[in-house]
Amino acid sequence: MTKIDFEAHFYTENFVKFLYEKKGYPHYTTDKAKKSPRMWYSADVSVLHGEILLNKLLDVAENRLKQMDSAGIDVQVLSLSEPGCELFEPSLGSALAKETNDALSEAIKEHPDRFIGFAALAPKDAATSINELERAIKVLGFKGWKTHSNYGDSYLDDKKYWPLLDRVESLDVPIYLHPAFPAIPQLSDYGIALAGAPFGFGFETAMCLMRLILSGAFDRYPRLKIILGHLGEALPFLMERIDFPYVKPWVNPEDRPELQRKPSDILKENVYVTTSGNYYKPAFMCTYEAMGIDRILLGTDYPYEEPAECLQFLNKLSLPQEETDKIYYLNASQVGMTT
Repeated sequence: MTKIDFEAHFYTENFVKFLYEKKGYPHYTTDKAKKSPRMWYSADVSVLHGEILLNKLLDVAENRLKQMDSAGIDVQVLSLSEPGCELFEPSLGSALAKETNDALSEAIKEHPDRFIGFAALAPKDAATSINELERAIKVLGFKGWKTHSNYGDSYLDDKKYWPLLDRVESLDVPIYLHPAFPAIPQLSDYGIALAGAPFGFGFETAMCLMRLILSGAFDRYPRLKIILGHLGEALPFLMERIDFPYVKPWVNPEDRPELQRKPSDILKENVYVTTSGNYYKPAFMCTYEAMGIDRILLGTDYPYEEPAECLQFLNKLSLPQEETDKIYYLNASQVGMTT
């Protein structure tokens, strides 16, 4: 049985070097006490990454393949880990994205049956990003674009990014909308516990998608496909409530954005979710019932999470074989990936 992992991250040596040399946030330093890399998201929020994690991010060769084989993962869809290229000065971000995509392309050429690529882009340089996306898909053979939940001072719903959405739709590739350090300042008060993966990362990513929905982007681009990690960043739990402004009789239509479909319909028709980093059965069953099995893809969040833990969790769910097959590989065809 083929298993396609939609969320697996990497760094390049040059990208890490840039993060160490960079002024301002985010950047890397060497923690003197721990003698390990520390990612600084802001003056108040940082997290120790450690040499083991960093080495796993940098490895797109034999050791990664051994980890995949050990867990039973056949194919990884590789994407540049956060912070990505979105936060940097536009021309610098575009140069980093091109360099990163070229490096990823070389790794895929070495192992074409094991790796697939999602492009890195710098959306603030919209024209260059459109051209780079075209190159990544048509020349390098990548299968989508992985972007992050904020661009520092803006979100993906900003209409200055819509030409990029237009090109994504015309190329018929998905956008993997991935968490990053949130731009919401109130999430920084309690360090990584509030701002990071436990809460803030997913909270802001859900908000980013809701902004995109309410902006009317899916009316303009009805074939746009979005992938969310972590079983949908809590949005399946909110499936009914996000429709309130469109179904409650006491809501004046003038007090809500006009949409051709309810928000829940957009979630169910334009959005896919992965299993990455949320191994809690009630959460899975909520997503399973709200979104349907045809919308769930395999994702492990490697190397931040252990792939074996993900697969063990899915096996314990005792789903029918045909549904397990859909998660592992059959649903991948709906977002343009086959093996």
